[in-house]
Amino acid sequence: MNTNLRCAVLDDYQNVALRSADWSPLMDRVEIQTFNNYMGSEEKVIQELQDFDIVVLMRERTRFPENVISQLPRLKLLITSGMRNASIDLKAAEQNGIIVCGTEGSSNPPTELTWALILGLSRQLVTENNALRSNRNWQSTVGLDLYGRTLGLLGLGKIGTRMAEIAQAFGMNVMAWSENLTHEKAEKHGVIWAETKEQLLAQSDIVSIHLVLSDRTRNLIGQAEFQHMQPHALLINTSRAGIVKQEAMVEALQSGWIAGAGLDVYEQEPLPVNHIMRTLPNVLATPHLGYVTRGNYEIYYNHTVENIEMFLKGTPIRQLLP
Repeated sequence: MNTNLRCAVLDDYQNVALRSADWSPLMDRVEIQTFNNYMGSEEKVIQELQDFDIVVLMRERTRFPENVISQLPRLKLLITSGMRNASIDLKAAEQNGIIVCGTEGSSNPPTELTWALILGLSRQLVTENNALRSNRNWQSTVGLDLYGRTLGLLGLGKIGTRMAEIAQAFGMNVMAWSENLTHEKAEKHGVIWAETKEQLLAQSDIVSIHLVLSDRTRNLIGQAEFQHMQPHALLINTSRAGIVKQEAMVEALQSGWIAGAGLDVYEQEPLPVNHIMRTLPNVLATPHLGYVTRGNYEIYYNHTVENIEMFLKGTPIRQLLP
């Protein structure tokens, strides 16, 4: 194995990648370089990574379609945090002889951020905090009680199940729907099974999305679905932006079809400076922080080191296949 392999760690926005794991086992065999700025265009990615054999991605911050993969002749190993990354063309990687590996991670951080958005939005924390800091109004909003309200979950998988447990601790009613969800599974978790998506939307005070983006779920929530929701309802999306039609959401927020939205995911990331989601008063938005915690980063980068070590031994682990 080449003793002068070069490894690029992309999108290390907080400059913590090399402190989040022990990289020393690789230091005599691999030269590691971190990048802390978003590269943006495919042309920039190709230009910057020409001389690297290994590239480490943080979730879906930088896309790796066929056009990028095919123009990186030295690339041998591509590692992503998480065991799923829709921004990587796995077929193109396989065709170009590139091994793709993932890492494990915890479902707790995105669950916790979802509740931060729910609580912040329902109690208008940003509005009240800004008013307090600027010596403006002392109390200007009236919060939404969670106790006795209904949380509607689109998806009852690992994160959805945890969401239900926490909601029940708040004294909320919980309803769930997905195409594959059964009455028996919902009942097992003390959750009301919604027979249709429309039923869930119409009866929920807060709707939170916890589905994987796929052909079936893309644009699952559009204009008709927003009009099924109650005017005081909140929509929370910490899953994937593509599940919601963005133009329809803007219309719903501006027209008062729903009261507000808590968002952590966007069609384009980083979010453009002049994007309307930066300005709507009834939106509480965070810059895709769902997975961004010390604990998760430690898992990601420690597994990254393990992945590289096993690749160097010729026995790659945690491989992602087309």
